[in-house]
Amino acid sequence: MEKISYKLSVFEGPMDLLLHLINKHKLNIYDIPILELVEQYVSYVRQMEEENMEVASEFLEMAARLVYIKTVSLLPVHEEADELKKELTGELLEYRDCQIMAGKLSQMTDGFDTFSRLPDEIEVDYTYTRLHEPEELLKAYLSAIGKGKRRLPPPIDVFKGIVTHKIVSVGSKIVFVLRKLLKNKSGTFKSFFTSSESKSEMVATFLAMLELVKAKRISVTGDIENPEVRLIRKPEEAVALENK
Repeated sequence: MEKISYKLSVFEGPMDLLLHLINKHKLNIYDIPILELVEQYVSYVRQMEEENMEVASEFLEMAARLVYIKTVSLLPVHEEADELKKELTGELLEYRDCQIMAGKLSQMTDGFDTFSRLPDEIEVDYTYTRLHEPEELLKAYLSAIGKGKRRLPPPIDVFKGIVTHKIVSVGSKIVFVLRKLLKNKSGTFKSFFTSSESKSEMVATFLAMLELVKAKRISVTGDIENPEVRLIRKPEEAVALENK
């Protein structure tokens, strides 16, 4: 027998290998000479093992099946062997027909163009059709109101005290102090704050008086509880105050 030099990847499975051997040695598929087929098949499997090829379990299973059919055929009464051969023949014929049809389908589809189409535009109905209990609707409504309130900006009244706050400049209060002293010559310290309407106005008045003292335009003397504020008209009067 010639040396087998096929690779395992050539055959898709044991049925493919059996059909190859039957066609190669021109065996009758309807009346398979099981003894000859077993020798060829087992020889092929051994050849694969000698070449260190990984033999699939299905090939070994078919080898055991063929050996069993061969063993039963050697018995005086081999009715079981005939049944097993018919079963194997049916499987081989079915596998062969599948191969033929697969080849024809492959030829029919070879070279076909592939077409695709855009998805259809489907009108979506957004009408809400679910039904809810009144309690669920009330709960959802209250939840939505709560979220809405948290997202709203603070009311204007919160900023009323800041936005409407009167800004009083120190310069305007310097003018205020000088005019009062020019008119009244002098005045008590507290008298300059009686007309103040806010804390910022009082602070501006106090800073204005500090600037005037620093510039030697006014003098603050007398009782610490309510000192007297006077206008300095002449430079020598300012020097006299420094020497006190």
